[in-house]
Amino acid sequence: MTQLKNKKCVPCEGGVRPLSAAEAREFLKEIGEWVLTPDATSIEREFVCKDFVDAVLFITDIAHVAEEEGHHPDINLHDYHLVTVTLSTHAIKGLSENDFILAAKIDQVAGDSHP
Repeated sequence: MTQLKNKKCVPCEGGVRPLSAAEAREFLKEIGEWVLTPDATSIEREFVCKDFVDAVLFITDIAHVAEEEGHHPDINLHDYHLVTVTLSTHAIKGLSENDFILAAKIDQVAGDSHP
């Protein structure tokens, strides 16, 4: 498998099938800290930031990467320093390779200057 962080998201307007749970688990091997939801329609990861301001800056960094990729996560800032990111491809009501590409890029952002 090519390193996901080196790939680019491709627009998805629907018309393709979502990844199966087995296919998703294969992609998860490259982004180990992400968790497949029980219904296998999304992946999630919680990041622990040092404080509220760092959490907001982290979300801003995620937003820039998401815009660049044209693929947008659901982001939840809670307990003042925890950021939960959920990825799913809404157009197909499930997971696509784009979700794993963006997850790998978010991990890179987290490793570069955040959690």
